[in-house]
Amino acid sequence: MKNSKNRYVSLVVFSAVALSISHGLYADTLTTMKEELDRAFEALQSQEVPPYFISYEITEDVTASVSGGFGEVTSESSGVTRFLDIDLRVGDYSLDNTRPRQGGGFNFSFEPPTPISVGNDEALKATLWYRTDAKYKAALTQFTNVQSDVQSTVEADDKSGDFSNAPASEYSMDRVELVADTSEWSEKLRQYTRPFAEAEFIQDNSASINGDVETRWFVNTDGSKIRVSRPFYRMIIQATTKADDGMVLNLVKTFEANSPEKLLDDEKVLLAVNSMINNLEALRVAPLVEPYTGPAILSGRASGVFFHEILGHRLEGHRQKGADEGQTFRKKIGQKVLPETFSVVFDPNIPTYGDIELSGTYMYDNEGVRGQRVVAIENGVLKGFLMSRSPIEGYPESNGHGRKNYGNSVVARQSNLIVEVKDAYSPEELEAMLLERVKEQGTEFGLYFDDITGGFTMTGRTMPNAFNVTPVMVYRLYPDGTKELVRGVDLIGTPLTTFSRIEAGATDFQVFNGMCGAESGWVPVSAVSPSILVTQIEVQKADSSRDIPPILPSPVSRPGDQSIRYVGEH
Repeated sequence: MKNSKNRYVSLVVFSAVALSISHGLYADTLTTMKEELDRAFEALQSQEVPPYFISYEITEDVTASVSGGFGEVTSESSGVTRFLDIDLRVGDYSLDNTRPRQGGGFNFSFEPPTPISVGNDEALKATLWYRTDAKYKAALTQFTNVQSDVQSTVEADDKSGDFSNAPASEYSMDRVELVADTSEWSEKLRQYTRPFAEAEFIQDNSASINGDVETRWFVNTDGSKIRVSRPFYRMIIQATTKADDGMVLNLVKTFEANSPEKLLDDEKVLLAVNSMINNLEALRVAPLVEPYTGPAILSGRASGVFFHEILGHRLEGHRQKGADEGQTFRKKIGQKVLPETFSVVFDPNIPTYGDIELSGTYMYDNEGVRGQRVVAIENGVLKGFLMSRSPIEGYPESNGHGRKNYGNSVVARQSNLIVEVKDAYSPEELEAMLLERVKEQGTEFGLYFDDITGGFTMTGRTMPNAFNVTPVMVYRLYPDGTKELVRGVDLIGTPLTTFSRIEAGATDFQVFNGMCGAESGWVPVSAVSPSILVTQIEVQKADSSRDIPPILPSPVSRPGDQSIRYVGEH
């Protein structure tokens, strides 16, 4: 927005006041939705193929953000969006219009998210009426395709139905107001990014401070009426440099909290910024890694991403059923899949770990089911899966993990992943064990993965069932105890082989908060995990640019004594 700063701030405040004034109207939104839902459901029962289930969900996001870099603010914005999602099913619980086509192809017609008003009963009713009518007509076509597909393909291995019963829930929490002082946020962003402008080797820097209050209204024909509201504040700081051989080196640091006060901790953020600058400077001259197999330690943050990508996605219920899915764990219930000292649970009811707020926390999922604690692996043995209301054999009910972002269909997704370890070792003991494995295997060194930014995993059958995660801070650990930073590493492998190589865990639990993208869109997740020792991992060279570093000298020079280095750990 091109308004002056003062005018912009007043607009943000005005928006918050306007929303507060209309808050009383929001109290009737659930009632209006339920009345229109009941009217539509009853009217459609007279049709030859009536719906057996309908749900309405409205998602409102009230947002504000500032962005910039190198000590300057480049943009400020705020807004309110509201979208409607309708789940309408014809047929019955055993076979309905949502069943994926076994004979190939897709069984849906893409529809962009439906904007909707909240607070005006007549406008709300009109949109619900029109979109329900369109959704019903589309469902009839989908159901015809499903019936044809069932008749022309072999019977599926998993004979469970398409939908499961769930108890009706009623819950209504107060709508949370967004707290967004964009003037203060702008000043904080300038303060946090200014050090990057003072480091001549930093080629690019960007940062954003974002506030989002998501409020969801949900009703269904089972009788559920739910309103939940959650604040989410996030800051992302990114910086890039380039090594002499052309490799682009990028570090990203994210901060999450439920309030601006907890997010904008000057001491914590500036320490992280200085650490980023030091690490980028060190990475520029670090040696390139060569392909390697051997023992390694993954730090708590790194193992959190590791378990999320490689294990967590393979425990999502629908992946045990889809004809195109690899179904890694479908037949492994009751079998050992991790060392007996390891257990893995998913619990959306835990708001914090220590003093760190967990992003994967929620009360009700996007199908109106209360989020439940799921013991997926106990003492190394596989016990169960994350379930939405799409059943699989042996798991006929949801455990509150049906999640999505607006505009998408619900599937089973992760929440807060917690790795529990019995007989854990201290970090020092784990490192000593690594060096023992180095000697036993005759390798020159072991690897220590200090931080990982993310990654991806392939769970289907049409591509290799493998994973690739992206470490950013990796060290060689030599038998004499010395550590050497390296760069250009991708951690790769296949899940079952890698799980069989996990040997032990440490006592140093860490938290990884992030956003996970999958079939149902982006959802917030968390992983709590300790450092782990893996007796054999594989790394490959990362993709690298071959462009030469900048020809022009940087116009920026560090102030003061050039021997001074930024405070923070390498």
